[in-house]
Amino acid sequence: MTQDDHFELFGLPARFALDEVALTQAWREVAARVHPDRFATASAPERRIAMQWSTRANEAYRTLRDPLTRARYMCEQAGVDLQTETNTAMSESFLMQQMEWREMLDNARASGADPAFDALQSELDAARASLKASLTDLIDNQRDFNRAGGQVREWMFVEKMAQSLAHDRPAT
Repeated sequence: MTQDDHFELFGLPARFALDEVALTQAWREVAARVHPDRFATASAPERRIAMQWSTRANEAYRTLRDPLTRARYMCEQAGVDLQTETNTAMSESFLMQQMEWREMLDNARASGADPAFDALQSELDAARASLKASLTDLIDNQRDFNRAGGQVREWMFVEKMAQSLAHDRPAT
């Protein structure tokens, strides 16, 4: 087993469209085998190794259970440098969409009205669903990790916008 292959750790196929129930079951099985409590009476090196494997299993599970993080991981495993801090290149249509969302957020802030916030939330939810479907095709069917990387960056923007929306929404 390669040290950093999360799918192999859990005995799952490396696919973006992941069976979440199978993932949780596999994680529980691995976690039970390597849980540090099972090694409480073992030697110090064995306890340390158990702790490392437990940490690795938990990290792999957190990565794979979230679709955006899973897509990012799969692109990086395929050798795509997402350049998330420096590469802001996106399609013209997505840049226009960003501008619309920002305007919607500004209008929602100005009005303070729940329907304005709800409308933007609906748009962001639809964008997430669309990006998830697109990534399923790009990663699982086309194996086009470079294009998938662009979609991952777009999804990351959607999540930042959703955080702004949640932060700015008036408390009810």
